[in-house]
Amino acid sequence: MKNIYEVQSANKIKSAVIAVLFFAFVAISTYFIALAIGIYNGYEASGLGFAGIALIISGVSTFVSYYFSDKIVLGISRARIANSREDKLFTSVAENLCIGAGLPRPKLFVIEDSAPNAFATGRDPDHAVVCVTTGLLEKLTRTELEGVIAHELSHVKNYDIRLMSIVSVMVGLIALLGDFFLRSSFHGRRSSNDEKNGLGAVVLIIGIIFAILSPIIAQLIQLAISRRREFMADAGSVAITRQPQGLITALEKISADTEPLEAANKATAHLYIVSPFKMGIKGNVGLFANLFNTHPPISERIAVLQKMS
Repeated sequence: MKNIYEVQSANKIKSAVIAVLFFAFVAISTYFIALAIGIYNGYEASGLGFAGIALIISGVSTFVSYYFSDKIVLGISRARIANSREDKLFTSVAENLCIGAGLPRPKLFVIEDSAPNAFATGRDPDHAVVCVTTGLLEKLTRTELEGVIAHELSHVKNYDIRLMSIVSVMVGLIALLGDFFLRSSFHGRRSSNDEKNGLGAVVLIIGIIFAILSPIIAQLIQLAISRRREFMADAGSVAITRQPQGLITALEKISADTEPLEAANKATAHLYIVSPFKMGIKGNVGLFANLFNTHPPISERIAVLQKMS
């Protein structure tokens, strides 16, 4: 058995290692792709000007999504504002947990859908949103609901939305640079003195390799960070409620429900506590298949929770 703090510490270290490797990979990829763009276009500059342009484009688009993420997601999900009369259990649980966690109460919303699920969004604790489905409120006990809401509050407390927004900027940067370089190379080759020498040719080859593989690798690392943040939020839920069994049974009920969430789509699926598409979440999945999932397998999450004391 591991106590909550040991699990949280281990999760933070693993998450930090993945994040550091990700940013190092982005830096190396950006450098070589930008350098190859510079050589290809026949000038001595490294091509980092193109990287700056790509960073601006990716950053602006992600910033808009990040700053208005709550309004965008709630609009897509057709969620309504929760009120203390119709959603008394939800509002009282959220208020009590926020007091215990030392967090401001987020805006609370409800999706009219019988599939049990929940998500959190918002750029920081002062602008956070927690949204649940009517199916979740109807099918979970108070203890189970506390586990789920505490999980979502942990995402808010850990600034997970902010982190994933930064990661999205980096992934977008590589994708834009790689796409620009590959598209330009298909429209005829340009020669330069740098390209004619051996070093220039080697850099071009490396740049092409990074342009092709980097967007895929970056997305895989992004998904790995997303899965690790789910483990951290699970541990955070237990730290708030002190009842791992509540979240365990909640995850079991949510994953056992076969009804897909109609309000969800690929753009919002990663926000939910359990994948809303109900594919590959009940048990163990192959390592290769798991690489492309936004959530860890339910069996792994439950196994970790069962070891907490």
